[in-house]
Amino acid sequence: METSSREFVKMSFAIPMMILAVCGVWLVAADSSKEITVKKVKGEKLCDQGWECKGFSKYCCNETISDLFQTYQFENLFSKRNSPVAKAVGFWDYKSFITAAAIYQPLGFGTTGGHVMQMKEIAAFLGHVGCKTSLGEAIKQDLLNHPEYIEQNATLAFQAAIWRWMTPIKKGQPSCHDAFVGNWKPTKNDTLAKRVPGFGTTMNIMYGDLVCGQGDIDPMNNLISHYQYYLDLMGVGREQAGPHEVLACAEQTCERIHGNRVICAFLEKEERSRVW
Repeated sequence: METSSREFVKMSFAIPMMILAVCGVWLVAADSSKEITVKKVKGEKLCDQGWECKGFSKYCCNETISDLFQTYQFENLFSKRNSPVAKAVGFWDYKSFITAAAIYQPLGFGTTGGHVMQMKEIAAFLGHVGCKTSLGEAIKQDLLNHPEYIEQNATLAFQAAIWRWMTPIKKGQPSCHDAFVGNWKPTKNDTLAKRVPGFGTTMNIMYGDLVCGQGDIDPMNNLISHYQYYLDLMGVGREQAGPHEVLACAEQTCERIHGNRVICAFLEKEERSRVW
């Protein structure tokens, strides 16, 4: 009788699993807190990891940002954000970042490549976090007429910043994401202009000649220092940032974007006014 009971339990579990398998869907227990739903479409493995990476994407088959980057690391990276001299005391927090990032993880933000590349992209993005963006309707909020939305909502502020990272500023130009993770393939002209995939080109895309093509100037070096510092704190190590020609944009011919309203927090006031 005991054996029959065991067999019944096994069959009770096996039958729904066989049905899922026939449908091409598998449930995989990732850990005690979440499940990964896996299916194949035209031979490609696609995954869904619930709220954090939802919608069956190849990127959701990788580790998610919360697997790689946890609260204590966020606190270490932004340890001075709540100091008396900070301009936004109590505003930025880990939950807001993860909530905003969840929208873009199925598109590859922090979920492209293997463990090291994923960590590097998170560090690279956060190296640019000190920069302001002016957006439009892409995140379904009227930010142009109500910029206070970003000032009052940390999740929306992070969402705006990630949107800028993932979206090309103009047609024919890569997004920072694609330029960083290697999705972008340089043309012959790009190669001649010393524009190569990596952190240096993300600075070129964001800031043009305010930062790039000017030699080893402070605004560029400040951004690089932040990126390297974050790599160290996240346990990846700055040696993973790559050689100087990948890391910097000192000798890159600039892709100046007229009308670009992106401002780097490390630039002096007179330099900022040139962008507007």
